[in-house]
Amino acid sequence: MPILLALALQLSPDAGADFHTRVTQAKLAEGAATGPAYQKQMWERIGNATTDAYKACLASTQPPDKSPFTLVADVAVDGRLSRIAVQPETKTAQCMASHFASWTLPAPPAKPAPYPVEVDFSIKP
Repeated sequence: MPILLALALQLSPDAGADFHTRVTQAKLAEGAATGPAYQKQMWERIGNATTDAYKACLASTQPPDKSPFTLVADVAVDGRLSRIAVQPETKTAQCMASHFASWTLPAPPAKPAPYPVEVDFSIKP
């Protein structure tokens, strides 16, 4: 029982959680029973838009800043994103955060609420 309680506490998004804790919560949600199906729906909805936005964000910085970064956000029951944060806060990362702020994702699983998501951005040589 203590393990289940610890997992539940880790999966419950905390409004005051730091960036790394939020990323961990999102990774736990991705690995939960409903996670893979939601990830599939999410990427079907925003996959092409994410690629296009990333290319535009890279082009907007000269020279293009291809440094890896992570984006984390909370998804409300209606699919709207809030508490979008990026680290490190490069110009490219901030540009991507602004794109994500305008998108609506599919309705997430009921638990945890709000539903945490994270996206790692990196360009492999």
